[in-house]
This record gives sequence, C-alpha cells and structure tokens, in this order.
Amino acid sequence: MISIGLENIASLDATLKGKRLGVLCNQASTDNKMQHARDVIKDRFGDRLCCLFSPQHGFFSEKQDNMIESDHVKDPVSGLPVFSLYGETRKPTATMFEHIDVLLIDIVDVGTRVYTFLYTMAYCMEAAAEHGKQIVVLDRPNPVGCQAVEGNILQDDCSSFVGLYPIPMRHGMTFAELALFINTECGIGADLQVVPMQGYERSMLFRDTGFPWVAPSPNMPTPETALVYPGQVIWEGTNCSEGRGTCLPFELVGAPFWKHAPILERLSAVDLPGCYFRPLVFQPTSGKWAEQVCTGFQIHVTDQETFLSYRTSLVLLQAVMLSFPEEFSYKEPPYEYEFERLPIDLILGDKVLRKALEKGVSVLDLEEKWKLQLDTFLEKREKYLLYVA
Repeated sequence: MISIGLENIASLDATLKGKRLGVLCNQASTDNKMQHARDVIKDRFGDRLCCLFSPQHGFFSEKQDNMIESDHVKDPVSGLPVFSLYGETRKPTATMFEHIDVLLIDIVDVGTRVYTFLYTMAYCMEAAAEHGKQIVVLDRPNPVGCQAVEGNILQDDCSSFVGLYPIPMRHGMTFAELALFINTECGIGADLQVVPMQGYERSMLFRDTGFPWVAPSPNMPTPETALVYPGQVIWEGTNCSEGRGTCLPFELVGAPFWKHAPILERLSAVDLPGCYFRPLVFQPTSGKWAEQVCTGFQIHVTDQETFLSYRTSLVLLQAVMLSFPEEFSYKEPPYEYEFERLPIDLILGDKVLRKALEKGVSVLDLEEKWKLQLDTFLEKREKYLLYVA
C-alpha cells in the first residue's frame, strides 16, 4: 500500500514550527485507517490547528449538485470554525486568513479538468500569495491514473470555475503536481510546498494503490465512477440525465427520447476501446427527468488501461445530437456561477469543439487537431512530475 502526503506530515515538523495552521479538506480526507485529516494534524500539531476550510459539496460532502452552497459552520468534533469556500465566496478572504500562517490542502481529486476542487485550491494559492501565507499540499493519488492524457486544451473564452487554466480534460497529474504546475505556469507565485506520497507510481489506478476509497462528493461513490467521469461529466451541459438520482451516477446516461438502435449504429463506427455500452432503461429519483423512465446505457469499463473516457463520451454525445436533433438540447445557464455562457461550452472548454460536433466532424479527426496542443502541455508539465512510471 502507498502512503499519502497526510501520512508523511512528520516531514513538516521544522517547516511548521510555531505556525498557526488551517486545513482545506472534506469528509474524504482520511488516512488509510480512516482517521480524518483534521484529527491526524491536530494529534501532531495540537492547538496550532486553528480552522478548517471546505470546498464544493460541503465539509461532509452532503450537498448534491452545482450552485448548492454551504454555510460557514462549526466542526462538531474539533469545535473549530469551518469556512465554506463554496458559498458567499469561492476564494478565502483576508479575514479568514487572519487565523492562519499556513494552509494545508488535503483533498481527494478525480483527475479531471472540470472538478471544482482544483480551482478551490488555486484560489487558496492566489489568496496566500496576496496575503503572505504559505500553502502546503498533501498529495493523494489521481484515481484515473497519471499516464493517459486526453482532450482539448481549455480556451480563454471558456474560462470559468470548472476550468481556469489551459489544461486538457484528463490531465494525468496528482493534486500536488497540479499545484506546482499552475503555481509557476499560470503565474500565481504562492509560497508553496508539497508533501509527496511514498510508493506511488504513475501507472497506478486507484484500485492498484491498496488505499481505501471515500467518496469526495455525493455523486462520486466509487473509483469506477471516477474512471468514466472525465467524459460523462459533459452530460451536465445537456438535457440528458448523467445518472444523478440513481445508484450509478455518470455510469448511467440517457433520456426519455433516446433509442438504442440508432445510437449503437453510430457508436459502432468508431474505435472505443476498453468499454461496453449495455442498453437499459432507468428512472432517476431526482435531477433531470426525475421519476421518468429514461432509455440509455450503462458504460462498463472492461479494460481500464485502454479506456478513453473523453473520446467515448464525445462520440456518444455526437451520436445523440445527430440522431435526435429535435429532442436534444443544451442546458441553459446558470452553471457554476456563470449566467450567460452555455454550460456545455464551459465543460468542453472550447466553443469550436461544440460546433464541430454539431456538424458531424469525426471525434478522431478532432483528436488529431489537439495533438500539438497536448504535446506542448506534456512538455510543460514534465518538470513538475513527482513520480516515476
């Protein structure tokens, strides 16, 4: 079994001596014995732990969907104040940071550009640079692995809280590597230190690590959910159900107007390795099409190493667009505090991509056009990588 950054905090004894600490975390921030980060840190540093910060979904990951805000609360276990960074503000204020000298970040990420925890970390780094505080990122595994990199690079006109930086949909980096990358490449310039994992290799998917999974958000119940999420998240920008309100969010997808045969015919024309589309019907209890029967699919990942989550979902999205042009539509704003731009553009990160899909341009041809951008990204990120293949 690997050891995560939280389990290696003894290395911080000298760095943190005499300093007041805060921790950005949620209920998934545990060690391999399920001990919570705030308890591990308090056990080692005592009363120098002064406050906690929580990302989207709340400290206990109890909030279901986007733009469901969390209030500042008092942690019932430690008695410490918990400052919500998904409520009246998404960036720590000077008043919040008056409590601390150093912010420790211990968050479960899922390896996808649109997962907001990355941007909460980035805003914390920006605030630290502005207010003269230090950031320490305690590293954790990327559950979808650090070898495969997929997708188009985010364009500036699609920048939002689900995409602030020019990175691909599946970036192939751990949280600490991402912190090092954006701190330098995106000009944040925070006083940043990271605590790496021990025994981790880039080729590891989550089940390979031997580490227990704790859901970082309500609709990320298993590592298998994370595997499909870099593609399946795009359905949030449409009128199709991404499986919220079922026991298999993001693994299930569909809508009442879907029909299996025309979709499968289009899917069969494209190489989609490592997965199987199982036709089914399902009935969400909440979210889109709540209490209505949806025709759709469960995506079964049959080979995790060859599965291309983003390609798979883009091909499925295009098949639905072209098969049901009258019934299919995009979700209207707002989405993650954006009130004018289409959510699908923010998720895809490029308006040109959406328009190309609408015109029937092959996803494989689109991937060829992204190759140069991806090569540039891979070259830039190389110096920030902490682990061997």
